Amino acid sequence: MFTFFKPKPKLKDLIPEHHIDIHSHLLPGIDDGARTFEDTLRLTQALQNIGISEFITTPHIIQYVWDNTREQIQDKKATTVLELEKNNITVPFSAAAEYLMDDQFVRLFESHDLLTLKDNYVLVEMSYINPPIQLYSILFDLQVAGYIPVLAHPERYLFYHNNFSEYLKLKRAGCLFQLNLLSVVGYYGAAITKIADQLLQKGMYTYVGSDVHHDNHIAAFEHKVNLKDVTPLKEAIANNQFFKLS
Repeated sequence: MFTFFKPKPKLKDLIPEHHIDIHSHLLPGIDDGARTFEDTLRLTQALQNIGISEFITTPHIIQYVWDNTREQIQDKKATTVLELEKNNITVPFSAAAEYLMDDQFVRLFESHDLLTLKDNYVLVEMSYINPPIQLYSILFDLQVAGYIPVLAHPERYLFYHNNFSEYLKLKRAGCLFQLNLLSVVGYYGAAITKIADQLLQKGMYTYVGSDVHHDNHIAAFEHKVNLKDVTPLKEAIANNQFFKLS
């Protein structure tokens, strides 16, 4: 008796036409993503070839590392859009930010408007070493200030891997989860793929993002998806239409 297994799809084949990417590092020379406009152009064209037609790029704001301001990001986005148009790329291209949840972040949302993905949805991240000491206080105060936290790549925080209940606690605290697409092909390691699969199967992701920084990230879209069931992934991908710009 023969058992037939359905072949695993490549990640790029799961990206629908007109997909909206809400997490990338495409603005040149502003963080650890694209270094030059030539990098921006190449990465943007490559993402378009995968099926992405709208971009909300999200440079880091990390105190003492990437001290980007709202004004710097908006200025860089404006000049980047003009250069893209010179190269015949006229797709919707917006800029938000990926905020590290630290003391500076608290000062920013208490006294300034944040650069959001859309409306009051703000992309946040943690250190990969440990969560903020006042994490749940920050999340509470952020929501009191009127924002909805979208937590970037929760599967990549190794300190939660042996305590899955912490993910449930984050959800109860009001966090929406954003999956890094490359997590499902093993780009960051098998342990991260395993957690991403578990979170997907439990329906805990709301959105996805490419988190593209460089050419190696683009190449990983050619890899096969290593999930038990791709249906939850497809559903999370489809949810990104909420952020439609045009």
